Amino acid sequence: MIFNFELHASNERTFLSWVRTAVAIVGFGLAAARLGQRTVPHWSTWLLFGAGAAVVMIAWLRMRHVRKRIDLEERLPDDDGSAATFLLLLVMALFVLLGSFAVHVAP
Repeated sequence: MIFNFELHASNERTFLSWVRTAVAIVGFGLAAARLGQRTVPHWSTWLLFGAGAAVVMIAWLRMRHVRKRIDLEERLPDDDGSAATFLLLLVMALFVLLGSFAVHVAP
């Protein structure tokens, strides 16, 4: 059995939910733009892909950081600055992704 399996499984589920959110926003943005009658500039497509990739990459880095904290034997406080920084970066990247979605789909 893996030590702290429940915590590791929860950490991975959180990571997968961030990935699922990014993939859904990018996929829905591409599909909505294709259904429209106008042509979409290529830069907005790349912006959408880049913002989605940034969300996934930051979520992966956060998952790795939390995994290392779970594996430590000592008890750490919840107010760790680096974990909060990763979460702040992740939320900011999500807002950039939503903004790029709006740019890509807007008429």
